[in-house]
Amino acid sequence: MKDALLLVDVLNDFRHEDGERLLESFRARHEGMVRAVRGAREGGVPVVYAQDNRGVWDGDGRRLVQEALDGPGGELLEALAPEEGESLVVKPRYSAFDKTPLELVLRDLEVERLLLAGAATEGCVAQTAIDARELGFKVTVLADACATVDERIEQVALEYLENVVGARIERG
Repeated sequence: MKDALLLVDVLNDFRHEDGERLLESFRARHEGMVRAVRGAREGGVPVVYAQDNRGVWDGDGRRLVQEALDGPGGELLEALAPEEGESLVVKPRYSAFDKTPLELVLRDLEVERLLLAGAATEGCVAQTAIDARELGFKVTVLADACATVDERIEQVALEYLENVVGARIERG
């Protein structure tokens, strides 16, 4: 089965209403995120990024990466930033599939299963997982590589993804 690691909103600038709580969770789960990225790269698994446009409609992925690196959690993002040749899709909505070319990118790579990581589990990661399943992809959520703003709601989201959506949840 051909996998791809899909990182949803990992390149966060943490300059938003829930930024401080998300950054705290991001710090706690950073090791899991780095492990996922490193493992994918070492294993030849494509790494694909889907990043919120932060309200700017120019599609400039490089700017989004630099803003994140220059932001409050920038030191954490250096190990997670895209490398040459890795795809970055700019997204306007919660799901990485909504109004983006992500499905085309993944089909071109012949991906069958998505390994999902990112922020926030209960929001953009969950919505992306739901849409991925609707499009016929197998989905594994790497829970220790996902950040959250509310751990209680995150647990509800993970249970829903596992028991209703049919995603596999991988913990540590």
